[in-house]
Amino acid sequence: MAETIHDLTATRNDGKEQPLSAYRGKVLVVVNTASQCGFTPQYQGLQALYQRHRAAGLEILGFPCDQFGHQEPGGDAEIATFCELNYGVTFPLFSKIEVNGAGTHPVFAFLKRSSPGLLGEAIKWNFTKFLVDRQGRVVDRFAPATAPEKLEADIVKLLKG
Repeated sequence: MAETIHDLTATRNDGKEQPLSAYRGKVLVVVNTASQCGFTPQYQGLQALYQRHRAAGLEILGFPCDQFGHQEPGGDAEIATFCELNYGVTFPLFSKIEVNGAGTHPVFAFLKRSSPGLLGEAIKWNFTKFLVDRQGRVVDRFAPATAPEKLEADIVKLLKG
């Protein structure tokens, strides 16, 4: 069982395996995303946070998921193109995963176990956001309706250490 997010690996949107230990020393926002969701415009806010704080050590990791209302029907290449063309996304995107149920990806199993939500561990919708400190520990969990900008003060506090 993973002790920190750095103990895990995930497949990038381009098919390459990515050890999350590569993000050791970074503050992370890990989010399950979808291209056809009412919250999809949050890509813009996430990208803005990334641009403002990447140099200080912020990484945003996007994990597309099609488990909520079939709002992420596309394949990995289609998702990447959509995000780049519509929202200028430059932060890392990973292959489409499951965040609930028997097929839950190990990254989200770790995140949910580390920071259960109001309704238990289950992710209730797209754009649930987890804030992870430089040591790979989950600091907080934010609901889908929480705008990315609302995370900024907490991100800055972690970045300043």
